[in-house]
Formats: sequence, C-alpha cells, structure tokens
Amino acid sequence: MSTHPITVHPARGFKANSHDAVNNPHLRQSFRGAMDFLMAKRAAQFPDHDELEALRTLGETVRQRCLAKLPQLLETLETRLTANGVQVHWAETPEEANAIIHGLIAARQGTLAVKGKSMVSEETELNHYLEAHGVQAVESDMGEYIVQLAGEKPSHIIMPAIHKTKAQIAKLFHDNIPAAPYTEDVDALIQLGRNALRGMYLKADVGISGVNFAVAETGTLCLVENEGNGRMCTTVPDMHIAITGIEKVVEKLSDVVPLYSILPRSATGQAITTYFNMISRPRQPGELDGPREVHLVLLDNGRSQAYADEQLRKTLQCIRCGACMNHCPVYSRIGGHAYGTVYPGPIGKIISPHMLGLSDTQDLPTASSLCGACGEVCPVRIPIPEMLMRLREEAARDPEEKVPHPLAGQGAAYTPQQARVWALWRTLYSRPTLYRAFSWLATRLRGLTPRRQLGWTEHRTPLTPAPKSLHELVRERQSRR
Repeated sequence: MSTHPITVHPARGFKANSHDAVNNPHLRQSFRGAMDFLMAKRAAQFPDHDELEALRTLGETVRQRCLAKLPQLLETLETRLTANGVQVHWAETPEEANAIIHGLIAARQGTLAVKGKSMVSEETELNHYLEAHGVQAVESDMGEYIVQLAGEKPSHIIMPAIHKTKAQIAKLFHDNIPAAPYTEDVDALIQLGRNALRGMYLKADVGISGVNFAVAETGTLCLVENEGNGRMCTTVPDMHIAITGIEKVVEKLSDVVPLYSILPRSATGQAITTYFNMISRPRQPGELDGPREVHLVLLDNGRSQAYADEQLRKTLQCIRCGACMNHCPVYSRIGGHAYGTVYPGPIGKIISPHMLGLSDTQDLPTASSLCGACGEVCPVRIPIPEMLMRLREEAARDPEEKVPHPLAGQGAAYTPQQARVWALWRTLYSRPTLYRAFSWLATRLRGLTPRRQLGWTEHRTPLTPAPKSLHELVRERQSRR
C-alpha cells in the first residue's frame, strides 16, 4: 500500500489551485466529459418533471422534519441501537472520533482494517491516524482504493477517482499490485483490484463503513453501495465500526423510502443501487455470519454550529448525492482537488466553513457565479445560493460585532477600508439628494476614477462612470419628444 504523502492542497490556496486547474487542459477535458455524462444520466432518470418536483418536495420535508427533532432523534437512536446490542460513541471533533476508533481496534490488538466508502472518515483523516498508530487501513471501494494507491484525496464525493484516466490507473495497478500486468481494459482493471482486495476481508480485524441513513425508530444503519464491498466490510470481520455525522438520523424507516428513491438517481443516474444494506445488531446466537461487535461513532465536527442557525441549518439536509457538483460550472472546470477540502463543489462551499472555520475557507463561498444550478438540482431543495450569500456576509462581518450565532472565523474577509466604502455607499443610496449629487459629480469627474479599486481590479478592468447618469439620459430623451 502506498505511503505517499497526501497531495491535497489547503483551502487557503484555493485561488492558486484554481489558476493551475483552469490552465490544465487535460483536467478540464476529463471533468467536462464526466460531468456531461452524469448530467445526461440524471436527466434520463427523471423523465417526469412533476414526479421529480414531488420527490424533491417530499425529500425536503422529511429532512427538515428530522432536523427539527434532531436532539430527540439522536437520543432515540442511541437507545434503540443500545437495546439491539450496538455500542454508540459520541465524538465532537475528528481527533476524538479517531481516538475512539483506534481504541476499539487496539482493544482487539488489531493491525488491519478494511474500509467501505465513508466521507466522514475522510473528514477525520482516519487512514493516516490509524497508520501512525500501527494499524493499516485499506480502502475497498474501487475509486477510494485507486486514490489511496496514488496517495491522493477523492476529487468527487461519489466517484473519488473521476480525475484519473485508464492509462494512469493501469500504471498504478501495475506498479503497486504484485504480478498485475499492464492493461487498459476497464473490466480487467476492475478484476485486478477486486482480486487484490478479496483476501483483505478475511484477514482484517475490523471492518469500517459509513452510514447513509440512521433510523431512530428501529435503530437501523442503512448503507447504499454498488460494489458489494460495503456488505463485505460490515459482515466478514468480527468487528464492524460505522462512522457518520449526527445529521444523518431520520425518524422512521418509512422516511428512508423517498430519500433512497431520489439518491441514486440524482447521484449516478441509476434507478437503484446494486446493494442496500440494513444493519441493526451484531451476530446473534445460532447465526453463522455477521460481526460479533457493532459500534457506531457519531461525529459533530461543526455540524452543531450549522444546526444552531435556522437559515444555515438547511445545509444539513444534504444526502451526499453530488448532483450539485455535477451541475456546477465552477467545479466542472477546476475539479475537486483545487478546493483543498474533503467536500468540494457547491456542497463543500457551504459545509466546509462549519468544519474548518471561515478563516480557512473564506474564498470558497465567493467561488460561485450564483447561477443557481446547484439549488435547482438539489434533491432535497437546499437553497445553496442563499447559503453562499449568507456565508459571504458572515466572512465580511465585523469580527467584533455581536450576533446570536457567530460562526467560527466571523470577519475573516473583513477589512476596515471595505467596510468604510460600504458604509459610504449605504449613506448615499439611502438619501436621494446626496445620491443625485454624487451621480452628478461622479460623471463629471470620471477622469479622476482610481485605477486600483480594492479587490475588484485584481481580475477585472476598473469601473468608470459613464459620461452621463441614466436619469440624465432619460430626461434628455423625454425632452426631445
């Protein structure tokens, strides 16, 4: 297994990363083609517009109802799971989650963990934490396995290796899998990967997975997947550890139905996934398979901050389908690694500030044309453009200003000069007499307009007033009639 260092860039380097990405024609071509393919597949799954909108409304209603009851549902989930024999652990930070998982593995003197796909474990950098503590963690999702071999991070939350070509994967497998021949045949590459992973399930001390939905009513963990690796991770090793964010809980088993109906269609353009796993308890006496221990780690990592604010709480409605990324004109041009965060694209721009703080992510909410495509395709109707505007406002807010629910890093983009400009504009715009005087002076003295205008002229030509204001032009036109 590769021990290459992670090559993902920090979010503070977003502008430089984006510049490099848009000047990489191979990367742009790869993502453009992949996003066009995914958008076409999604559109084919929703030929009935009315059905799509009804499903989106139902999905939004379910997620908002469950979030409204989140504290109560989390307690119910813990009670049901505990009664079923599943041990529940709570972690406020990624460090706490990693320590809990390592402690469980160390208690069994384990040295090998096999993992199903889990973006939350990417949040915590679990693989590297375990490796530093003497535990090898092997990704079993094919896309995750490829990026792990390459020492990279996923560039898409559903298709982690979407940035890789067949030739790159062929060389990666040839160099890293013993006796693997060089081939660019996709079926042969998949088989090579599966053969390499097959023995890991039998040797692993622990299986680790994510969770798509956690049902409070029954104490059931639902796992959506296509490769069967999730089922192997959660049933073959003697211990199964699931890790998920606290927002994944739903109230009833019936709540899963509409969400599962719209998730794969929005994500990969599939009518349904190959596997849908429901895990409620460890192996019972008389049963021949299944883990002897099941644990669930519930991670906060900034989600409580989003939950506390009524508007930003909608961020937590996300079911991680990636449709917003597939339709985003920015993501399709720069790819996922430029963002420097676990979650790239539109959903990353609104969830990452809660996980990392606005100080490290202040550029992400501004990396949007606000075209609205992300909000229009979101299966649970998250108003992503509104979230982006709100986060821009919080980043520019005076860090000393008292607000009911301050965000970590409030005022990260605040500058006194910019604040004075906006204060001046607010004064002019709210007083008609002053505004008319300003317009008259600005048009007559346009030659004195400064060539450098704060951040505006970093990538744009300077703003210069027209020779005459619109009001003057209208008056002149009316006088000629």
